[in-house]
Amino acid sequence: MSAAPAEQPYGEAAPPATKTLLDVANEIIEQCPGYRVEIIGGQIFVTPPPDGPHAEALTELMLPFLAAGLHREKARVLQGIGLWLPDGPYDYAIPDLSVVDADYKEHLAKFNCYGPLPFRLVLEVTSGNYQADLHVKTTAYANAKVPVYVIVDRKHNRLHVLTDPAQDDYATHRLHAPGELVTLPESIGAKVTLDVAEVLTAAGKAAAQAE
Repeated sequence: MSAAPAEQPYGEAAPPATKTLLDVANEIIEQCPGYRVEIIGGQIFVTPPPDGPHAEALTELMLPFLAAGLHREKARVLQGIGLWLPDGPYDYAIPDLSVVDADYKEHLAKFNCYGPLPFRLVLEVTSGNYQADLHVKTTAYANAKVPVYVIVDRKHNRLHVLTDPAQDDYATHRLHAPGELVTLPESIGAKVTLDVAEVLTAAGKAAAQAE
């Protein structure tokens, strides 16, 4: 049942309703089509539309997950799916790449985002605001209990694999350099091995835009 509007003195206009961060985010989305707008830690982050090389890099990064059979009956490999976060009343993120349970649609939360339960892995390719991926999102994804967080760090030319989410951080944070092969935890649903050099080379196609 809708709440009755508050009464106002005759002839006086009602004060403007207070906007929430979600209202502001929606206005930015309407005014700036194609931009990625996220609310993390009570702050709004706005990322310009990805260019062709960035999209190409993500396609290359999807291939090992697809080859492992993760986009079938029990799981999906998706780009740009919204993750509703538990840290605030309006917090949500949009990871570059996610591995989710196939029934993720049953976990629709708010603002076209999904609750964290079906998320097995999230992956970010760093952009100009790389500090957000390395720090702000690490806290957000850990608090959402996403089991595996992978960061393709174009700024420092390395791969981060974070596992064992705890309060505000991941208990395990491993760095990998070109020349290494990294096998991700099989908790994501399949054995996926990443060639760090190949991953960074693919992501490096957009490196000029990341600096």
